[in-house]
Amino acid sequence: MTALFALATSFLWGLADFGGGLLTRRMPALTVVVASQAIAVMVLGAIVIATGGLDEAGPQLWYAVAAGVVGPVAMLSFYKALALGPMGVVSPLGSLGVAVPVCVGLALGERPGLLQFAGIAVAVAGIVLAGGPQLRGAPVQRQAILLTLLAAFGFGAVMALIAEASTTITGLFLALFVQRVTNVTVGGAALFVSVKRGARALPEDGGMRVVLASLPALAFVGLADVAANGTYSIAAQHGPVTIAAVLANLYPVVTVLAALMMLKERLRVVQATGAGLALVGTVLLATG
Repeated sequence: MTALFALATSFLWGLADFGGGLLTRRMPALTVVVASQAIAVMVLGAIVIATGGLDEAGPQLWYAVAAGVVGPVAMLSFYKALALGPMGVVSPLGSLGVAVPVCVGLALGERPGLLQFAGIAVAVAGIVLAGGPQLRGAPVQRQAILLTLLAAFGFGAVMALIAEASTTITGLFLALFVQRVTNVTVGGAALFVSVKRGARALPEDGGMRVVLASLPALAFVGLADVAANGTYSIAAQHGPVTIAAVLANLYPVVTVLAALMMLKERLRVVQATGAGLALVGTVLLATG
């Protein structure tokens, strides 16, 4: 069950990242984040009310609040790093956030077997290579590296926090709702500040019309991200966090393959190698 839900997480996150990347070509990244998460809030709110999730309220929801604060900061740091440095360097480094939940699992006493340790090492190497790291070319700004590492830590912290935010399915819906409300609050405040400083909240060409036309895509990105957080939480609760985290972080492979099929992008040798290693690592983790 752990492997199944963790792989579902990577699939959902990979598609959400692909969709979000396409949307940020048409509108500001911060607007994409706030709008997609706002749609998720409305859907999750209805689910919480329908399932009686409010009865699950308790101190553990502070983990969801923390995840909601950290998430937007990590995402904005990642987008800024992508603007400053080569995507082929920034994207693979961002996936190193897997180290956070893995270290948490080890600190809690989890001890994977030798075959699983090998699977973790192979899968993480595959995740990094799947992003197509640029091994030579123009030097990368130090700020881009620091922002990317901050984003990676944030992504990993969200995974660790959301796994602690609930112990039941109805509680999970409530935790995800609280996380998303916090996401929208933090992201909305950041958007307000950026507009006050002269940035645009709407696309230059088309304005609100483009945003309204993109609502289905925004809904998909927001809901896929929510579903991924949910499946990861289930995976982490039903098996070793060290394994769940690595399998869930295979999402760069999904994003790369989606770009290959949908946008007809060419798969670089290093990316193909990374995808292959990720698959081998997955098999080792599942069989170990």
